[in-house]
Amino acid sequence: MSGSVLPQLSGRDRALLRAIDADRCTVSDDHGTALTVDGLSFCDQFAGVRLVEAGLIAASGRSPLRPHLTPVGRTLLEVA
Repeated sequence: MSGSVLPQLSGRDRALLRAIDADRCTVSDDHGTALTVDGLSFCDQFAGVRLVEAGLIAASGRSPLRPHLTPVGRTLLEVA
């Protein structure tokens, strides 16, 4: 084990990770942080920033960008 610390996830963070995993989200900026869920702006404007900085999500593709779980994000969601 590498000794790295897993981030604490709130219920909102877990719900957002599940929505991303279900392909219900898009990103309205190039950094993967301004998230929409089912076409609506996500209520926590900093959630995308937290999850990107924690290495749990990334955005790729063409506009509109689609966020996806990183391997770490997928593992953390499975154990949450």
